[in-house]
Amino acid sequence: MKNIKSFTLVILLLMVFFVALSCSKKSSGGLQPVTSITFVKTDVSMWLTTPDRQSLLQKQNIGLLFNTATNSNTTINVDTATQYQSIDGFGFALTGGSATLINGLPAAQQDALLKELFATDSTNIGISYLRISIGASDMSASDFTYDDVSGTDVNLQNFSINKEMTDLIPVLKKIIAINPSIKILGSPWTAPAWMKTNNSFSQGSLNTAYYDAYARYFVKYIQAMQQQGITIDAITPQNEPLNANNNPSMVMQPVEEENFVKNNLGPQFKAAGLTTKIIVYDHNADRTDYPLTILADPAAYQYVDGSAFHLYAGNISALTPVHTAYPNKNLYFTEIYTASTGSFSGDLSWHLNNVIIGATRNWCRNVIEWNLATDPNFGPHTNGGCSTCQGALTIGSFIARNVSYYIIAHASKFVRPGAIRIASDNEATLPNVAFKNTDGSKVLIVLNSGSAAQTFNIKFNSKIVTTTLAAGAVATYKW
Repeated sequence: MKNIKSFTLVILLLMVFFVALSCSKKSSGGLQPVTSITFVKTDVSMWLTTPDRQSLLQKQNIGLLFNTATNSNTTINVDTATQYQSIDGFGFALTGGSATLINGLPAAQQDALLKELFATDSTNIGISYLRISIGASDMSASDFTYDDVSGTDVNLQNFSINKEMTDLIPVLKKIIAINPSIKILGSPWTAPAWMKTNNSFSQGSLNTAYYDAYARYFVKYIQAMQQQGITIDAITPQNEPLNANNNPSMVMQPVEEENFVKNNLGPQFKAAGLTTKIIVYDHNADRTDYPLTILADPAAYQYVDGSAFHLYAGNISALTPVHTAYPNKNLYFTEIYTASTGSFSGDLSWHLNNVIIGATRNWCRNVIEWNLATDPNFGPHTNGGCSTCQGALTIGSFIARNVSYYIIAHASKFVRPGAIRIASDNEATLPNVAFKNTDGSKVLIVLNSGSAAQTFNIKFNSKIVTTTLAAGAVATYKW
């Protein structure tokens, strides 16, 4: 009997050992048996998102080995010898509403989420560029600027960023602690109401009598943020300057922005010793005449780093002629939203084709989607603000990752700041874009925009790998 008991005990101990061993490794989906982690040798790593969501930025365990074989497949040639613009980063608008939702999370959950979004190690998505609003945007809970008074305040004695101390600034400080090199772009939706022709947060224009005060407002903002340890890398003088139908909003015609930049904003930045970039326009690709008008004025040109674009109207290809006209001025892609009425498959395909691939192929140094987080009712937003803007995250009783999260992550995780766009053959049903990182690694992002699966080659240094993408799928390849 004693021997039977001893034998039974040994068996139980062995069972416990093998159960523990089988649960000793983790993957992004939780605990996985050791037997499922047999990695195939590969030269090229592949991360896949499919339109049916069966694969969501999932690393593929397949062997993609470069070889000298020949076949009749479509071939995407990647060439590091031909280089284009350098890349500043990929990310989102961190709206006031986004900051409120993130800051409202329990500490441990918030810390884990911010690490997932902004840490640059291999297990996170490494967002490298943020856009924030200077004052309220339409995705803030209410209207405000940093100098709201009942009369006027030409000397800006009441200027204060205290309204940002509750949510935005605490969240930004945590982000910067995770990624100190992240770039931040600031854009105002409106000047203080008392500076405007209609004395309102919405519509109206900047009163010429307050051009100088408004320039000083920007200087004070940049300096106040710097005092909080937050560097504003760039600003635009006005978000969507041709859109009066928002809350907040302010109309600024091309000649108005031209005069403001050359006579007030540029000289004020110079006098204050600020290196913050001035990026003009910040609106749709159908009105490239707007930035071209400003850049044609030598007095304004000297202060302008480049032009920013959205894509609610026009075609992304319109940006290349702007680069051709002024090759020493940079291009930026600063906003496009995913709607609550859209579909995962449709938005994945459109945004990869037109924004991640299209914007960078047309000389943009960054890509920013709108916006980082909304609640289950697509808020917070102002009265009259966007009520159908779906965040990259939905933050409610749990956190959902939506299509915009994967759109950006397919680039931000792999294409690091300082990367250079390099040449790649842009096939009609396999739109793609390639980059070379500062560590020498190469990245190719490919979308299958066709209606059927496609098998194709990636060619580099006279060798190929052969890979297949389902219809509507996107993959990031890295080697």
